[in-house]
Amino acid sequence: MNFFNFSINKILRRELSILDQARIRLLYYGLLLAAVGLCALFLSVYLQNLRVMTSTATIALAAVLALFKYLTYKPHWHTISHLLLVVGTMVNMATVFVILQDVNIITIQLIILVIVFSFYMLGQNWGMFYSLLNLLPVLIFMVMQYDHNYFIDFKPEKADESTTIIAVFANFILIIFIHSHFYSAFLKNIKQLKDNGEEQAALNIKFERAIEKAEKSSQVQSEFLSTMSHEIRTPLNAVIGMSNLLLMNNPRQDQSENLEILKFSANNLLAIVNDVLDFNKIESGKVVFEKIKFNLVDLMQNICGGQIIKAEEKGLLFKLDIDSTLRRKVIFGDPTRLTQIIFNLVSNAIKFTSEGSVWVRVTCLEDRHNNITVGFSVKDTGIGIKKENLETIFEPFTQESITTTRQYGGTGLGLAIVKRLLELQSIQMYVSSNVGAGSEFSFNMEFPVSTEVIAQPKERLAIPQQQRNNNEELQPVLAEIEDPGSSLRVLIAEDNPVNVMLMKKLFSKWKIVPTIAENGERAVEIVQYGNFDIILMDLQMPVMNGFDASMEIRRMTDPAKSNIPIIALTASALFDIRDQVTNAGMNDYVAKPFKPDELMEKIQNLIATV
Repeated sequence: MNFFNFSINKILRRELSILDQARIRLLYYGLLLAAVGLCALFLSVYLQNLRVMTSTATIALAAVLALFKYLTYKPHWHTISHLLLVVGTMVNMATVFVILQDVNIITIQLIILVIVFSFYMLGQNWGMFYSLLNLLPVLIFMVMQYDHNYFIDFKPEKADESTTIIAVFANFILIIFIHSHFYSAFLKNIKQLKDNGEEQAALNIKFERAIEKAEKSSQVQSEFLSTMSHEIRTPLNAVIGMSNLLLMNNPRQDQSENLEILKFSANNLLAIVNDVLDFNKIESGKVVFEKIKFNLVDLMQNICGGQIIKAEEKGLLFKLDIDSTLRRKVIFGDPTRLTQIIFNLVSNAIKFTSEGSVWVRVTCLEDRHNNITVGFSVKDTGIGIKKENLETIFEPFTQESITTTRQYGGTGLGLAIVKRLLELQSIQMYVSSNVGAGSEFSFNMEFPVSTEVIAQPKERLAIPQQQRNNNEELQPVLAEIEDPGSSLRVLIAEDNPVNVMLMKKLFSKWKIVPTIAENGERAVEIVQYGNFDIILMDLQMPVMNGFDASMEIRRMTDPAKSNIPIIALTASALFDIRDQVTNAGMNDYVAKPFKPDELMEKIQNLIATV
């Protein structure tokens, strides 16, 4: 601020509140009025040759002018208010105890000025302080004067009536100005608060509408994804299912290779659909983490058992290193989500590594008997990541570069899903990478430990290479599932003719002839007149859907019919599908496309419990 500035417009700033701007204006115009009043008072007492009063008026005028200059140079209104009140208090005390040695109307006006000014300018606490500082000494003086105990060796000065009139007039002008100025400021502030309140109310209405619109949009998105999932998964179910059936028939080598390519492509498409649905589920906050018992060593070997084959097909060395202290521990957690995290990290490591190795390491960092902290690390010798891209790779639908996307494919959702799943558990992912040398992804997770002790798990990764053929996923189906026998009575409610044909062919492999119902209503009728061991119920069917059909069956009076195990077959991606299936009275569900062995395992488990 320029020292020679005298304009109020240059010291008022827009960022100041209405009250602070009012305080600066009050000081600016109030000091000018006070200076005018003091000039008139100075001339009056000077002409009367009242030396003490003249000196006091001169000091007060000089102080007012100095504070005015200070205000226009540095508008520190808080400091200036304190200085002005100190000057006013000193003048008041000097007038009462020395100059006049009396309490008159001018003294009362000065006290009122101090009270009003201090409260308006500095607030309640300082207002109380300066009010008492001026009021109490005056009251003490009046008591002493009443008892005739006050006397000093100084003859008081007496001014004429004109001086009293000037002082009284000036003080009243200042009191009226202070009240008027702040009354106007308060009204303006109240109006602004009202306007702000109305604006806020309008914004709240817009905000509520935006939330409502976003919720509807989210619901529409979920419904769209569910519908699209069903429409995509239904033909995928047929493609993958038929590929599995053809591979079961011991095809020629060239046919087997073609079928494997067909199955591989269908599984890739399914993986993309699953990634999109999984990410949408995570983003919508519908993920609930389980706390169930599992063995970490078994889980890691299951996850990496399938990945080692992919790594060896690319000529990579795959190593799983598990801390020996974890081998006999049973922990609580969510094995499904942990599998999802590790699987994505390992899949990425294999995908982006053309030569060298992939090393998965699981280390017990801290063992506190009831809790353990486990460190997970997936390290590769792949293409690496540039430092500036370390953050962006975790963004959805993003890979390090367009070239990477074109060369390696994928949705760019894998790492986004991993990061979100870890963030939801307040876990941080650590990444170290060098371009051309590889990357390492690591995180630490805490698990409660069960008191249960398990037997030493078997190593599952050392599978002889010659035992791994293209039909590995399918060979155990016939080996593990012994002939369930033609006596197994199965009702399948399915409206899609391709899926019906697939199910018939699949069950024929198990020497089972299923009964087919083309919709839910027909399924209910067939159950009423027939006996079945299990029902496979599609959920989306014409006439009557699977949910309603299941509830109708559960309401039947014959316990043998109402208690038939029902497995839902669904291609839906609704987040609460498990709850819907349970609420409808169904025992379990299998998502399309399904693995034959998974379906038969669930059938056998449910029949065994009946």
